[in-house]
Amino acid sequence: MGAAESRKCAAKKAMGTAKGAREKRRQTYQAIEALAVDYPVVLLCELAGVVRSSYYKWRTVKRKSSPKRTEEHTIKEKILECHTRLKGIYGYRRIRVWLKKTYGLNVNHKRVYRLMNELGIRSRIRRRKPYFGRREATVVSANVLNRAFRATAPNTKWATDVTYLPIGSRFLYLSVIYDLYNNEVVSFRIGRHNNLKLVLETVQAAVHKHRVTNLLLHSDQGFQYTHKQYHALLKRKKMKASMSRKGNCWDNACIESFFGHFKSECLRLHTFSNEGQLIKAVEQYIHFYNHERFQGKLNNLSPIEYRTKVA
Repeated sequence: MGAAESRKCAAKKAMGTAKGAREKRRQTYQAIEALAVDYPVVLLCELAGVVRSSYYKWRTVKRKSSPKRTEEHTIKEKILECHTRLKGIYGYRRIRVWLKKTYGLNVNHKRVYRLMNELGIRSRIRRRKPYFGRREATVVSANVLNRAFRATAPNTKWATDVTYLPIGSRFLYLSVIYDLYNNEVVSFRIGRHNNLKLVLETVQAAVHKHRVTNLLLHSDQGFQYTHKQYHALLKRKKMKASMSRKGNCWDNACIESFFGHFKSECLRLHTFSNEGQLIKAVEQYIHFYNHERFQGKLNNLSPIEYRTKVA
C-alpha cells in the first residue's frame, strides 16, 4: 500500500471516529435534556462529564432558538461566570446587580432566580432558615442589675451569657457565669448546641461549687433565660433573675468585655483543626484568666488571688 493510500485510509478512519464521537455526544445531550425535567442541569452535566455551556449551545442550535431563548442562553452563561468567579457567594439579587454593573444587562430578579434554578445553582452562604412563627418569651425579668457592675462581696452578683466558638464550618457554644465581685469565671460549659440544657448545666455547676443565697443572676433575654425551667431552677436555688433590656448589649457589658478578652487573647491567636483542640484551649485560657491574669481593677491581682487575699 502506497503512502497516499495509507493517508487516505487514516483520514477515513479519523472521520469515522469523529462521527462516532459526535453521535455519542448528541445522545448524551439528548439524555440530559430528557432528565432535566426532574434533575438540575449542572448535576447531569457533571455526571455525564460534559461542559454545561456546550450542552446549552447544542440545545440552542437544535431548537433553532427564538431571540428570547438566545438571550436567556447568554444570560445563563453570564450567571455561570459570576457564580464561578465569586465562588458562589452571590444570591440571585446580587447576581442581578452584577449583571447590570458588569455587562449592562437589566434583568428582572425573578428571571435571574428562575434561570439559576434551571442551572441548578444557588448561593452557598447564609441560607435562610425556616420560620416557625414568632417565639414569645415565657418569663421576662426586670433589669434589676441596672448596670451596677460592682459587687461588695463574692457570690452576690453574677452575670451569664453564651458565645459561639467557630471550628471549621460549624460552631461550638460557650456558656459562662461571671462573678462581678472579682471578675472570676465561676463556671462554664461547652456544647454543640446553644440550648436550654447548656445554660441549666452551667447554673447547676456554679451553685454546686458555691453556696449562694439571694444571689442576683443577670442575663440577656435569650430564649434559654426566659424559659420556665430556667426560672424554676433559680427559684429552687434561691437566686433572683435580672435581665438586660431587649436589644441593649450594654446592660450586660461586663460579660461582653470578658468575651472580648477571651476571643482576642485565645481564639484569634490559634487555629484549631478539631473540637478537642478548641475545648482544651478554652479550658486552659479560663484557668489562666482566673489564676494568673492580673487586672488593674483588682490591684494587679488575678481574680482568684483577689478573692483569696482581699475577701
